[in-house]
Amino acid sequence: MRFSGLRVLKEGLTGNKGWQAHWRDATPKPEYDVIIIGGGGHGLSTAYYLAKRHGITNVAVLEKGYLGGGNVGRNTTIVRANYFLPGNSEFYSHSLKLWEGLEEDLNYNVMHSQRGQIVLFHSDGQRDAIARRGNAMINRGDDAELLSVAQLKRMVPYLDYEQARFPIHGGLLQRRAGTARHDAVAWGYARGASDRGVDLIQNCEVTGIDIENGRVRGVQTTRGAIRAKKLAIVVAGRSSQVAAMAGMRLPIESHVLQAFVTEGLKPCIDHVISFGMGHFYISQSDKGGLVFGGDLDMYASYAARGNLPIVEHVMEAGMTLMPMIGNARVLRSWGGIMDMSPDGSPIIDHSGIEGLYLNCGWCYGGFKAVPGSGDAMAHLIATDRPHPAATGFRLDRFRTGRGLMDEEGTGAQHNLH
Repeated sequence: MRFSGLRVLKEGLTGNKGWQAHWRDATPKPEYDVIIIGGGGHGLSTAYYLAKRHGITNVAVLEKGYLGGGNVGRNTTIVRANYFLPGNSEFYSHSLKLWEGLEEDLNYNVMHSQRGQIVLFHSDGQRDAIARRGNAMINRGDDAELLSVAQLKRMVPYLDYEQARFPIHGGLLQRRAGTARHDAVAWGYARGASDRGVDLIQNCEVTGIDIENGRVRGVQTTRGAIRAKKLAIVVAGRSSQVAAMAGMRLPIESHVLQAFVTEGLKPCIDHVISFGMGHFYISQSDKGGLVFGGDLDMYASYAARGNLPIVEHVMEAGMTLMPMIGNARVLRSWGGIMDMSPDGSPIIDHSGIEGLYLNCGWCYGGFKAVPGSGDAMAHLIATDRPHPAATGFRLDRFRTGRGLMDEEGTGAQHNLH
């Protein structure tokens, strides 16, 4: 079933009784060509592009809970391509181009809104760094505009420009950046993959990985053993736990990243805005809620909830930047489990075990990477060669020290993120 304005109108007039299920509720088969562990955005997009681009449809996506119940549904929905260093920059540029054609490709409304992102700067040194980043973005073919204080005041007049501690000196605007509806992204990819013959298997937890003579043979699950020629681990913050089933120790730490949403308000924030002197970012959802977040909780955890000191820290940053939000009531908060790599950049690579592939280490960049990650991972699985946009995401860079990217300029240590 395809979606269209006419179909929506018809269903609205006839009681919405003609809609079909968006994907098949598949029963596991004894064997597949490819098994993908993880039914989030990255796993579902991998399955979709395996079927669409490479014609590999004997694929199963195994999810221990429900599709889209992990990090893809626990984020602040920002889509951007304003990375600086080679390795990341071309990858996120590729992913943004996929975002721009995603709704037409999937025939699904993922509510992708290119409202623009503004990264603020607060000192002469930050201005130089931001200008350099903007030039790098333009040189690779993406858009970037350096904004003066006067331009910012016309676009976002509600910021506190004259605060004594962090006066705003300007900002970097990427107009093609924006937001998307996180769960709709998962649903769209799930529907597209299922339509092409991929089995989406929910409530199917992987409990073991079968390896014989250095080659993966399949998995043990709560719904029985399933054999596979190739296996992909795409489980975000659970990467270390699942890889341990194959005898691997990954260079990953798992941390909680909290996010918050307020009550619905009239439209007041037209862009995504990032504070340059504190890790704070905010946008307004289509339902009117202000969606915002900040730093990691700074200790390793698998709990999808956060601690109160970070709640206080995020609220302080928001009030420092835009005091106007002080009377808005926070409705809820949540936490996603972030798979943090030592250099702040992801891993899309062979595991060293024949037939076993890894996709992890997304740090803060997981949601915006969903289309690019799936495309690159599918290419790797299908061809056993890295995608041209993801050649730097090698696992062995942490063992050899060659190719470390250090995107945030914080040093190749987990605790400096």
